[in-house]
Amino acid sequence: MRYFMSNATPRILLLGKNGQVGWELQRSLAPLGELISLDRHGQDDLVGDLTNLEGLRRTVRDLKPDVIVNAAAYTAVDRAEEQRDLATRINAEAPALLAEEARALNGLLVHYSTDYVFDGSGDAPWQETDTPGPVNHYGASKLAGERHIQASGCRHLIFRTSWVYAARGGNFLATMARLMRERDTLQVIDDQIGAPTGAELIADATAHAIPQALNNSDKVGLYHLVAGGETSWHGFATFIAECLQGQGIAIQATPERIAPIPTSEWPTPAARPLNSRLDTTKLERTFELTMPSWQQGAARVLAECEG
Repeated sequence: MRYFMSNATPRILLLGKNGQVGWELQRSLAPLGELISLDRHGQDDLVGDLTNLEGLRRTVRDLKPDVIVNAAAYTAVDRAEEQRDLATRINAEAPALLAEEARALNGLLVHYSTDYVFDGSGDAPWQETDTPGPVNHYGASKLAGERHIQASGCRHLIFRTSWVYAARGGNFLATMARLMRERDTLQVIDDQIGAPTGAELIADATAHAIPQALNNSDKVGLYHLVAGGETSWHGFATFIAECLQGQGIAIQATPERIAPIPTSEWPTPAARPLNSRLDTTKLERTFELTMPSWQQGAARVLAECEG
């Protein structure tokens, strides 16, 4: 299949179209130009599987996109400790290839990273200029992807985000909403702090930033993109329960039945950072945005899911 594009509109290649962020990006990017969206199964002779590096390279060269938006990633944090090669291939080697091809095309690469590139120390929000120090392989693989992109010399937007949820897919919000119906009590970690961030917000901010970055090279670079405010996983869970109750939905694990516990009481194969706060000042100033509160986005998604 051949694709054609008017000179007046950019051709955008979206990878990872069926993930939480990718699904929303299909909506938000469509008005910007000619959008070609792929998942890991590909389309016709186009390859969207980030483990197939040569197929991915051939696809980019055939399509010659003006913008590549990489919403695909290896996100299984605990499994990444065992599947290190696979996580590195998807999170580091594939972005390096995309950056190389974007540079050759003089295109723009948009890529998503994570709060897990930091070690979680302290209690101040992390800034883009702070030194990373991942505490697990997932974070290390995502940091390697960032650095490959930056070293390539391609025009890029790297958005670090955190605690992503959406109305579809597996995520903390969906899991909690289900468990609150099934169980009388829950235990949720209360000493990891961050900002729950909706996939819709990430997609809309991305669509807002791309045209500006295409027209102004001073706006390319690394940014933190999260919702406003902060909470713990326990605080997030309690908020979910309160929203469900407010919608008249019967749950067993009501807010007072959700017990806070420290990370030390919930061991996992991969360590987690305690401080996942991200400072969004640079993003907001550069692109003239105001990040809405995390509560606003979560309440809206819960209403969509349950309404």
